[in-house]
Amino acid sequence: MYFSVLGSGSKGNSVYIESGQTAILIDAGFSGKEIGARLQSLGRRIEDLDALFITHEHHDHIHGAGVLSRRCNIPVYSNYGTLKGGEKLLGRHFKHCEFGTGETFQMQDLRVRTFSISHDAAEPVGFLVGNGKVTLAYCTDTGKVSRLLGQRLMGCNGLILEFNHDLQMLKNGPYPLALQQRVRSDHGHLANEAAAEFLQSLLHDQLQYVVLAHLSAANNHPELAINAARNVVGDISLQLRVASQMAATELIFLQG
Repeated sequence: MYFSVLGSGSKGNSVYIESGQTAILIDAGFSGKEIGARLQSLGRRIEDLDALFITHEHHDHIHGAGVLSRRCNIPVYSNYGTLKGGEKLLGRHFKHCEFGTGETFQMQDLRVRTFSISHDAAEPVGFLVGNGKVTLAYCTDTGKVSRLLGQRLMGCNGLILEFNHDLQMLKNGPYPLALQQRVRSDHGHLANEAAAEFLQSLLHDQLQYVVLAHLSAANNHPELAINAARNVVGDISLQLRVASQMAATELIFLQG
């Protein structure tokens, strides 16, 4: 399985995943033109996408979804809450395929499992995507982690996990108190320390790559996030990456 975080942050989020003859996106928070350009930088094309999966209806995750769907006849997969919450922003699209939160289903070469997360959106979810040999977990935009969430992600071979903010930077940064409280709440975003603690609980010998995602431009630095992750990884042999808002990661291969 191959994947790339096309971009991650408050200005846009999107992840590309492929296995066999199947290629999907999770979220489309950039314009269709920008997503196309980032896919092209990886040697991939929008026209080859089979489906678009949406985590929740916020602008930075759904902005380009309607355009991509209409332009390339790509079906959009989401739960009912996300569809209704993002109906106006999504607009007209080629086709909507509804799933229930917690449902697992087959998408050609890929098996997709959905799980609930905690965020200030209608019905936010994360995804666990597998091809029978390896699995990739996508978990951002959650204000807290739970034992159930840990059980869902346990054993994954690749992990895209939110390391949103440094607590001290958030406290001393430009955000007003009300926004700080929203970010730190159970329905906000994970701090570096909380994300690192969660990562530690998920470590195992077959975890190959961890991508730190959705870093706040105002309240975090890549060095702070990566250091927090390294402190818990220890001697385990895995690759750490920090997703950028400005460009796609390389195409990462998960080996079965």
